[in-house]
Amino acid sequence: QVQLVESGGGLVQAGGSLRLSCADSGRTFSSGAMGWFRQAPGKEREFVAAITWSGGSTYYADSVKGRFTISRDNAKNTVYLQMNSLKPEDTAVYYCAAGGTIYSSSTTYYPTYWGQGTQVTVSS
Repeated sequence: QVQLVESGGGLVQAGGSLRLSCADSGRTFSSGAMGWFRQAPGKEREFVAAITWSGGSTYYADSVKGRFTISRDNAKNTVYLQMNSLKPEDTAVYYCAAGGTIYSSSTTYYPTYWGQGTQVTVSS
């Protein structure tokens, strides 16, 4: 069973950086895609980034492209989201996701599993 546990959220000033981690504490690390979504207050959950099993392909929302980097370490059963040049509009609960399918043509990701989320707050 895949059990995703996020960490690394917190409060940071605009322009700062944070690195989120997502570890699979279950019996089997997801052998498929993994990614990150976020949900700001009063808004729907939105896609942020995704990465294939091999790590050979990555996908980003336009709003974070060039600022965020997704990576994974399959030996550690962990996926990361390095967030640089943070903006107040990046404030949200960030959710790790695993499994499911990435549709590269439309840069959409439909995961199977979800973590509980970690809060990221960017002050102006």
